[in-house]
Amino acid sequence: MVTISRIRTEKIPFWASIRFKILLAFFVVVGTSFLVAATRLTGVVSDYLTEQRTREDTQAAESLAAVYGPLMQSADSATLTSRLKDSADGLDGRLLLLDTDGKVQFDSMRDLCGQRLRLAEVVRVLVMDETSAYGMHREDRETVSRMTGETEAEYVAYGAHEMVGPRGRNGVLLYVSRIQGMMDSMYAVSSQLNMVFIIIAVAALALALILSQVLTTPIVDLSRTMRKMGRGDLSVRVQEKGGGELRQLAENYNTMAAQLENLDKSRNQFVSNASHELKTPLATMKILLETMMYQPDMPEEMRQEFMGDMNHEIDRLTGIITDLLTLTRVDTAGGDMKREEINMTALTGEVIRLLAPAAEKRGQLLAYRAEPGLTMTGDRNRLSQVLYNLTDNAMKYTQDGGSVQVSLTGEGEELVWRVRDNGVGIPLEDQEHIFDRFYRVDKARSRETGGTGLGLSIVRQLVNMHGGTVSVESEPGAGSCFTVRLPKDGKGGERA
Repeated sequence: MVTISRIRTEKIPFWASIRFKILLAFFVVVGTSFLVAATRLTGVVSDYLTEQRTREDTQAAESLAAVYGPLMQSADSATLTSRLKDSADGLDGRLLLLDTDGKVQFDSMRDLCGQRLRLAEVVRVLVMDETSAYGMHREDRETVSRMTGETEAEYVAYGAHEMVGPRGRNGVLLYVSRIQGMMDSMYAVSSQLNMVFIIIAVAALALALILSQVLTTPIVDLSRTMRKMGRGDLSVRVQEKGGGELRQLAENYNTMAAQLENLDKSRNQFVSNASHELKTPLATMKILLETMMYQPDMPEEMRQEFMGDMNHEIDRLTGIITDLLTLTRVDTAGGDMKREEINMTALTGEVIRLLAPAAEKRGQLLAYRAEPGLTMTGDRNRLSQVLYNLTDNAMKYTQDGGSVQVSLTGEGEELVWRVRDNGVGIPLEDQEHIFDRFYRVDKARSRETGGTGLGLSIVRQLVNMHGGTVSVESEPGAGSCFTVRLPKDGKGGERA
């Protein structure tokens, strides 16, 4: 059983969760964006209204100054005051005519006559010789009420423009503008935008809650499933819902989980098979030894036979251990290969010459055909073991007097070994399992020939290390053909 140590199962605080971070990011992005937009829009509206009011008030003061400048010295007081009041009513403001000393001579509201006004706009015209001046101010309500007549207002604007008569500059026209309505409008716009901002922020938060729930639920499910797997349940899977990266994550996890489960089952099966394979020769030797111990008068001929059987079992036990060690080295250090340029044509001939005496002893025809000059990059010893195991396996399962043919060809960017025999063949239902460890088609026959059930597994591992493939075609009674395809650079597995 695969176990994973130190699996964390404590509950993650909400503030440290992905959901909170998504909420925070969504809220900050949406909130900041709208806040900037609302602030900018409020500023644009305020600037527009202020500029428009400044322009209108300045133009009104200028035109009125042109009218009342000549009248300042020619018209009688009653007539001038009456006209001034009519003009002020038309503008919804207050008009005052000041002399060059800043003293009010005429007032449309008639209560500031004779007083000297020290307003900044008046000073700029009279003292600084500016033609006109305009300014908006926030004053206390008493001052605003005294200047405009509005009891609840806090804002007032002053527009001053020089007056010129027949004898030159003769004073200043002061236009007191009531701007509280404009300021109220700007505040109303700002309040409405703030209200919209709050509504959008709440809506964004609600949407973020929904989206974060949708986005984090698969991750939470995956985490929960991983905790179960960490406790030893390798059969658990996550639901593959939705689309995009989250679905891909679920699919990849399920694939990984399936591979781990298969690996765990294979390991358990491997341990079970290895134990059985090791136990069998030991049990046989124990029986033989006990028989010899309890029968001291055993005939010498039988004793020699028992000793020979024990030697055979020891050889088989040694073969199993050797193959197990080979598989272990391949599994744990698969990438640690000695890569070199190999003359595969020569290598094929060397392997065939090694096996030729065994084939001759059984009267088998062992022939090979290799195209000249074929080379590839790889581990010479391991590739030699691939061909040796396949050819030796073919010889074991081919009757005496049969034939085994080996060929090496170049096909594009690949080298292809084919090992063909006319032996017993392999049933179709067994062909997909023959590369599994300790798998035997005929267990009794395999043990008779000294097979460990690991040779083809070693072949597949070594071929995979070189980025190649191995396959079999067989028909019972008609022999088998094993085909090994190897990329010439020996790196197909790394690219994959």
